[in-house]
Amino acid sequence: MFDSVGWGEILVLIIAGLFILGPERLPEAASWLAKSVKKVRDFATGAKEQLREEMGPEFDQLRKPLEDLRGLRNFDPKRVVTQHLFDGDADPLGLKGITNGGSTVTETNGAANGSNGYLATPSAPEPLKPGERPPIDPDAT
Repeated sequence: MFDSVGWGEILVLIIAGLFILGPERLPEAASWLAKSVKKVRDFATGAKEQLREEMGPEFDQLRKPLEDLRGLRNFDPKRVVTQHLFDGDADPLGLKGITNGGSTVTETNGAANGSNGYLATPSAPEPLKPGERPPIDPDAT
C-alpha cells in the first residue's frame, strides 16, 4: 500500500506535522496514529480468521484465484509466452552444448550451427591493429 513512499517523503511528513501540530502535540498524534493502524490490522486479521472458520476448505478455493490475480501484477508478456510455450525452459531450442569445430555454443557467444554446418550468425571481423592497412580487394579495380 505504501510501497512508493520513501524516507524523504516520511521526513517531509514529520516536519510538516511538527509545524502544524507543534512539538507538544506531535507525540500524541504519532501514538494515536500507531494505535489506529494496529486496530485496523487487528480487524483485518480477525475478519480473515472468521471467514476462514465459517467457510472452511472453500476459503482456500476462494483465495487461489485471488493469489493468481496478484501474480498478474508483475505481468510480462514475453515471460508468459515463453513459460506457456516452452514450460519455462531457458534453452527451448536446445542450442546450448552444441559443438562447432571444437568450440562449444554458449549463451555468451550466441553462435549456432546452421543446417549447412556454417555459423548461423556471422562473426564480426577483427579490428585493425595500429599501423595495419586493410586488405586490398582484387575485384575492386
